[in-house]
Amino acid sequence: MYYDQSAFDIRCEWGAEGLSALLPGSRTVVIVDVLSFSTSVDIAVGNGAIVYPCRTRDHTAADYARSRHALLANTTREFEGGGYSLSPSSLVDIPAGTALVLPSFNGSTLSLSTGDVPTFAGSLRNASALAGVLQHYETGISIIPAGERWKEQQTLRPAIEDLLGAGAIIHALKGTRSPEAETAAAVFGACRDNLTSLLQASGSGKELIGRGYEEDVRLAAALDASSSVPVLKGEAYQRQPV
Repeated sequence: MYYDQSAFDIRCEWGAEGLSALLPGSRTVVIVDVLSFSTSVDIAVGNGAIVYPCRTRDHTAADYARSRHALLANTTREFEGGGYSLSPSSLVDIPAGTALVLPSFNGSTLSLSTGDVPTFAGSLRNASALAGVLQHYETGISIIPAGERWKEQQTLRPAIEDLLGAGAIIHALKGTRSPEAETAAAVFGACRDNLTSLLQASGSGKELIGRGYEEDVRLAAALDASSSVPVLKGEAYQRQPV
């Protein structure tokens, strides 16, 4: 009961454990995974595609894609020679009507852990548009920054890009905020004029740039560039009418 933030309309907590703590009192959940999953979902759904989150990256992902008559995104960011991946850059021209299975350890796993609670994919790109939809819930709004994983221990690494994405959404919402949500909003407010440079200089951003994905960082940092609101309907994210 100490960690459920139930006294507040807008709550914020990290990763799978945070989701478990907030979920029982949630009327809606937002998954924020800025430098990969959420930005990719926003771009794909904004183009009219539907995106099936998938926890696994082995042969079961391919089986799942076949069962849904969907394309399987590359389980890394690689997309040379065409095709789609977790790289947002690979999805900017995805055609409307495309069904895509998107494996992701963080964003997909969290998306598939919310049960029957209405679930959205949030990012810097769609923060204001998403807040407009979330406001209808009035209370029980849980924002979950996904964070990353340390490669050796596989423990949670809080990531500033997800803190900023969560803060951008919270900043645009009305209602009482938990201290955790208030802190995220304050961090965003202090940093909103320098989002691209901050993401580029962050550990996650430097890793992507070093691997040749600078455009992914630029796309992810584009505050309110999108009016897309991806909502999880059944097994797939689709665009919510706004």
